Amino acid sequence: MSDGLILYVPGSVMILALLIKAPTLRRGWDQPLMRAVCTLLVVGCMVMFLAAPPTISAVNRLTGIVNFSAPLVYSVLTAFSGSCIVLVLQWGGGPPAVVRRATRLTVAVFGAVTLLIVVLFAIGDAPVERLRDLDTYYANTPWLREMIVCYLLAHTVGSSTLTLLCWKWLLRVRPSLRPLRTGLALIVLGGVLDLGYLVAKWTAVGARWAGRDWDGLSTYAAPPFASAAALMVGSGFIVPLVGGSAAWRDFSRYRLLHPLWKALRGFAASSVTTVPLTWWSPIGIRLIHRESVIDDGILALACWFDPAVREAAYEAALGQGLCASRASLVADAAMLASACRRREAAASAEAADRAAAADQGLPEPYRLDSRPLAALAREFRTSPIVAAARRDPAPI
Repeated sequence: MSDGLILYVPGSVMILALLIKAPTLRRGWDQPLMRAVCTLLVVGCMVMFLAAPPTISAVNRLTGIVNFSAPLVYSVLTAFSGSCIVLVLQWGGGPPAVVRRATRLTVAVFGAVTLLIVVLFAIGDAPVERLRDLDTYYANTPWLREMIVCYLLAHTVGSSTLTLLCWKWLLRVRPSLRPLRTGLALIVLGGVLDLGYLVAKWTAVGARWAGRDWDGLSTYAAPPFASAAALMVGSGFIVPLVGGSAAWRDFSRYRLLHPLWKALRGFAASSVTTVPLTWWSPIGIRLIHRESVIDDGILALACWFDPAVREAAYEAALGQGLCASRASLVADAAMLASACRRREAAASAEAADRAAAADQGLPEPYRLDSRPLAALAREFRTSPIVAAARRDPAPI
């Protein structure tokens, strides 16, 4: 089992991706993109599990055919290479007629190579079972040599095309689409690692053709590259699927609000902060609770807001070249940080009460616009102007 773990782990990642995408796949099965996603994930899982030495040995034993796993793994790997290209063609969009033609051509070419692999194995002779080094052991055997070249060529074309298409697409994607950009970057990284696998394989096979023994490259160096590549590619398809979901957006917002929640929870009413939450509470409920604590804390600090601090912070932000909308956020965050510091510095609860009572005779205190909480939290945590206001609650 330890020999196969290096391939079983990325295979499990692809199974996870398939489970995550299953509801969407079921609803949108009539869409070519959904079918392409499903095909790639299923074939990818098959490659990882079938290529593991324990599985290879079991398949050979069950079928009673020596090295039966070789054409099986090579055929599935070739199908995976074609599936990757089809998915990127469907994913990238374009004129439907062009996408259909490119998809059909890809399926036809890689299907023909898969059939050729099976035929070459059938007419060749592989009497000695090889679980890890069949590529190099039979590199000079008639027909099996051609079978090995066919699968390596198909995989090289598929991996190179996938990497190139994803790289070109990554350069065009807007920065705001972070889950998609991250997924494409992971797929490109996986493609680069897969090219390392191919270099090791081609070098070892070429050495056999030249009468040298560099089998270690194929037997020991190539598998880790393949495992890491599959892990990156599988993760690259998972990230956009999960990152675009409502639950992921809620989790991202929940995490971004942590600095504000941590600073303001001590000022919010106990009836808000003590709402019972369990570890299994949905992230949407947790987000609502965190926003409620922040809003209540802002209201509790309203009488401590100093417009002079805000005005000074706003001018400082504009002086640093920030646009008016972001400068306003920085100013709000600075005023809030100053209010937190001044409230904490109050000598006692009585002093806070006296200050609040004194403010009752003044005009209504400044009301902080708490709607853009995520952006406010970002400035609250990262802005040097806010940090200065936190250190010195007097006007900047």
